[in-house]
Amino acid sequence: MATVPLRLRDHAYDVRIGPGVRHSLAEVVGRLGAARAVVVSARPPEWVPDTGVETLLLPARDGERAKNLATVERLCEEFTRFGLTRSDVVVSCGGGTTTDTVGLAAALYHRGVAVVHLPTSLLAQVDASIGGKTAVNLPAGKNLVGAYWQPGAVLCDTDYLSTLPTREMLNGYGEIARCHFIGAPNLRALPPADQIAASVALKARIVEADERDTGLRHILNYGHTLGHALEKATGFAMRHGEAVAVGTVFAGRLAGALGRIGRARVAEHQDVVRSYGLPAALPAGTGSDTLVRLMRHDKKAVSGLTFVLDGPRGVELVDDVPAEVVARVLDGMPRAPLADLVGTAVPATDTPETARS
Repeated sequence: MATVPLRLRDHAYDVRIGPGVRHSLAEVVGRLGAARAVVVSARPPEWVPDTGVETLLLPARDGERAKNLATVERLCEEFTRFGLTRSDVVVSCGGGTTTDTVGLAAALYHRGVAVVHLPTSLLAQVDASIGGKTAVNLPAGKNLVGAYWQPGAVLCDTDYLSTLPTREMLNGYGEIARCHFIGAPNLRALPPADQIAASVALKARIVEADERDTGLRHILNYGHTLGHALEKATGFAMRHGEAVAVGTVFAGRLAGALGRIGRARVAEHQDVVRSYGLPAALPAGTGSDTLVRLMRHDKKAVSGLTFVLDGPRGVELVDDVPAEVVARVLDGMPRAPLADLVGTAVPATDTPETARS
């Protein structure tokens, strides 16, 4: 088991990574002093560990279509019926969307009740469960309503990964691939548990330096501006990690077009993404105008089109990127049928653990 500490000015917690760590949930709940718990789970009951206290188990469904304010309202109503108080705890057990939605419900209920995350997908283990960002979607775009609410603990049980289909593993590799360009460049040859630990450690150090997205934390959104637009444009047929992978390739091309990086570094973006078995082309039929319009709604945007881009000073947030340059780079990217882009490849780091479905 690996433990990655995350230490903020007024809050601290550990991220535990390894097989069977979900069974430490009762110890974590006891340490938090909770008398009751609500577990919101997108996994079968046999995969939900004992909390050690009186517990209400609520079923959930992973997927972007349930990641909305209506779901948050429904959860808070269930908390009220159960009699949950501010001294109790909420536990999420599911993928990234469950983690985000439950986290936001915990942040809002009684103006904040403790939350513990048991991320069950690779995507949630390396990204959504770490750092305290919670959010749901609006019709206009991804993650437009949210709050910062740090968990009391995160338990990344790698046993959960044995239940995932290959495409869901690829979804998580989209976030791991982008780590290559923001501070963790040598993850491709590592076994999955070590990839998770390295990705978590990178994010923890960034969050410790910038909890509220005032500067450095923006680099975690590498590839996400186009990624979120692609999710929306395809009706979420492209999953988050798949879309971020394409967004990472685009970020390299855009940085090259702006003269921020050279051709070799641009090519490196595509090489890294493809080495994980991830898509590197835009879905056919997705117009550049549509993508530019959706990217204008990105939550990072303050002045014009805004992207996290590589450059001579490293990765940084770049405002006021000319729309005509963005459109030209989009037009120059390869296109492929959507069915050819999603869920058809196997990551280069595939092992028996990641291959089981």
